[in-house]
Amino acid sequence: MTNTYFVYLLASRMHGTLYCGVTNDLRKRVWQHRSGEWTGFTERYGVHRLVWYETHGDISAAIVREKRIKRWRRVWKLRLIEDINPNWNDLYPALLGLTPKTLSSRTPQAIRDP
Repeated sequence: MTNTYFVYLLASRMHGTLYCGVTNDLRKRVWQHRSGEWTGFTERYGVHRLVWYETHGDISAAIVREKRIKRWRRVWKLRLIEDINPNWNDLYPALLGLTPKTLSSRTPQAIRDP
């Protein structure tokens, strides 16, 4: 059985406050942020919109990627989001299968460090 890990970015709004995290259950983790189950940064700043994520087969690689993105300049993070999600659509409904994804043809795995 292959495990899947996710590195993700949440935003308060288009070009708003950003949060980067890592998880093995993206649906559950985003729900926790949105529901206020997790108090702290995302609750305080209203950072609930899932705007970007990528998958990894190895937790160590996912953690390294998350830490790297956290150190990036803001403009690099904005470019990462806008390369696949130019309208900053909330991807959470699509993740749940509620709406079709409206992303460009580039996949998160195709995007590398600037």
